[in-house]
Amino acid sequence: MARPRRIDEELVRRATDIVNNPMDMTEFCGTQAVLLPAIMGATLEQTSTLLGVSRASVPRLRERFRRTVQVGKSPPRWGGRRRSLLTFDQEKEFLEPWAEQAKAGGILMVSVIRAALAQHLGRPVKPSVVYRLLERHGWRKVTPDTHHPKSDPAAQEEWKKTPGNAGCLVDA
Repeated sequence: MARPRRIDEELVRRATDIVNNPMDMTEFCGTQAVLLPAIMGATLEQTSTLLGVSRASVPRLRERFRRTVQVGKSPPRWGGRRRSLLTFDQEKEFLEPWAEQAKAGGILMVSVIRAALAQHLGRPVKPSVVYRLLERHGWRKVTPDTHHPKSDPAAQEEWKKTPGNAGCLVDA
């Protein structure tokens, strides 16, 4: 015999209040996951069919809605930097000495930044950590141009056409 269904009347009341003006589709599905079994007596299978989700998703939707209503904010979502070594502001502060050098046109070596970061953290770090750190703060690798900005293509072509400048020895 199945265990009897427990219906939280306060949750049903809140779902009834929200169902006509939901914030997003997730909240709407959560209200339906609460109201269909409570008002209509629908089973999990029937509720999942009506909502277009799997049977296992109905209790999850209901629980997510319960947490949202009790706390008053959306549930925490995945994402973000959960394994960060420094906060964004601490990283910005760490990069300040090199920012001045970079603005002055100096060449920055990742190995030097990596060594300083390892010393700051008190543990070794891989080069990819430094590259991701620099990318997060909008730094990029600047490569030299393929030609000099003051070069004159016409003069270069004239130089190529002169046989005396070819570097060959001519017998006189």
